[in-house]
Amino acid sequence: MKFRHELKHEISLSDRLAVAARLSAVAKRDLNSIDGKYEIRSLYFDNIKDKALLEKVNGVNFREKFRLRCYNGDTSYIVLEKKSKINGLCNKVSTVISEDEVKKMLAGDIDFMAKSDRALLSELYSKMKSQCLRPKTIVDYTREAFTYAPGNVRVTLDYNIRTGINSKDFLNPNCVTVPVAENITVLEVKWDEFLPEIIRDAVSLKDTRSTAFSKYAVCRIYG
Repeated sequence: MKFRHELKHEISLSDRLAVAARLSAVAKRDLNSIDGKYEIRSLYFDNIKDKALLEKVNGVNFREKFRLRCYNGDTSYIVLEKKSKINGLCNKVSTVISEDEVKKMLAGDIDFMAKSDRALLSELYSKMKSQCLRPKTIVDYTREAFTYAPGNVRVTLDYNIRTGINSKDFLNPNCVTVPVAENITVLEVKWDEFLPEIIRDAVSLKDTRSTAFSKYAVCRIYG
């Protein structure tokens, strides 16, 4: 698996605007952007003992979490993702999953997953059986994203973070969500072997420090 470096910072609205302006001058906007941004909905999995949540809060060295994700309310394209972290490095693998398969999964009808030729779907099935992973919480937010080819850099600015509390109604565009972490933007920088100086300068801010901010964790405050 390919692991990447990752840094996170909590920044203010004014800092977000400044960073976005600087990045716009040197990096490319994500191709999925509409007017420079797009909406993300994720549905995270956890078990009755909150394994994924507690591993994040306690800073466990090797941890993973599964989630479903769609963009701009379009459920014709949904991905299942597993994000892993070890020694501060991160990795993400994903596979496309259909709306009908998601409906079955949310209804508890998961036997089809065991027969799938998609390794990630089979792995999630195994862990839903062995660890009792289940859909837990919806997390919605707005994202601005930039890419820079040297170093395979990706910079994201996430804000307007909202939680579905205990709702698992992932496919419902009208699902009620509640704002959390108001006035906070999460700046994330990911890269492979090196971070180019031009990007380091573009995201540099005074009086900020690396943080372990987790959108999933902050949304779990409500349930």
